[in-house]
Amino acid sequence: MPAVRNPARVITVLTLVCCSVFAAQTAFAGRDKHGNNGDDQQSADADKDGTVSVTVGGVVFDRSKNGSGNAAGALTSTTSWSPPPCWYAPKYTPEQLKKYLEPTWEAGSTGYEWDAEQRDRYVNGHPYKDFNKDKTGKGYFWDSFVDKSFPPGWDSCEKPIFWVDQGDPPPADIENAVTPEVLAELAYAEVRVPSTEVTLAPAAQTKVNLPTWAWLDAADFKPVSVTASVPVIGIAATATAVPTSLRIEPGTKDAVTYPASGVCAINDGRIGEPYAQGKANRTPPCGVKYLRSSGDGTYPLQATVTWKITWTGTGGTGGDLPDGTFGATQDVVVQEIQAVNR
Repeated sequence: MPAVRNPARVITVLTLVCCSVFAAQTAFAGRDKHGNNGDDQQSADADKDGTVSVTVGGVVFDRSKNGSGNAAGALTSTTSWSPPPCWYAPKYTPEQLKKYLEPTWEAGSTGYEWDAEQRDRYVNGHPYKDFNKDKTGKGYFWDSFVDKSFPPGWDSCEKPIFWVDQGDPPPADIENAVTPEVLAELAYAEVRVPSTEVTLAPAAQTKVNLPTWAWLDAADFKPVSVTASVPVIGIAATATAVPTSLRIEPGTKDAVTYPASGVCAINDGRIGEPYAQGKANRTPPCGVKYLRSSGDGTYPLQATVTWKITWTGTGGTGGDLPDGTFGATQDVVVQEIQAVNR
């Protein structure tokens, strides 16, 4: 059966976003040619300790070791790589697929030709006989799922629902069918890291030609991780983010940074060094010196932390994923008064 895109996918998205009142009427019309209505099957359950595990498309995310706080945010890859916008995962037992497809065929909303092709595929033995009921408990039907933010490429997973025997890998020609590596990539998208607002000394405002010390709270900048798993087939992967450096961009060309590159490496689990009395005559290991007053305004200092991402998965798998960055901007007042830290 040729894989062609169907405007029904777009209809589904618009229905979800614009108005849920018509959900019942569009339940069948919103399905694509494979009978997939884009449902991501999302649910969340809080454990006694407050840990929340979310199931999306057969994938369970454990975020208990993730970054937290109101200012925590998602990483941006330092390369053109991006996590999968859609993927394939186990979704149906034989009986569940039957209950899912038969009402669609009976409604007739997808057209006779499509319904006949589907019956031939899943009932008549080309290639599945009677929804593979004779293999109940020995595998699952896999289907496509979509990142609920609908990033570019969200509609690219168009393979028809297919069967995978328990213990077998998914077909090699199906891109983004869940494997430990794909799970690691999905976990990457769920990683959240803490805010990168740096502590400055002087704090409220700095002075022209005065070295300003900058550092990050070491307690906040520790490794964070997310584990993605598919329990029904026993595979899992953990993506771990470790902070490696801080880049400072003063927000004006009239400034110099310490070090000159503006990149402060992490040292003994710390980024930068807190200012303390007695350090007034020292050059900060991480900081900035403004050469001109900000006048009545401020300079937008940008602080961006780079995180190294590694992953480990079932069966001894593992490797690296592209580094990620997360930054924040804070306003700095610079006065035209010569002074020194005391």
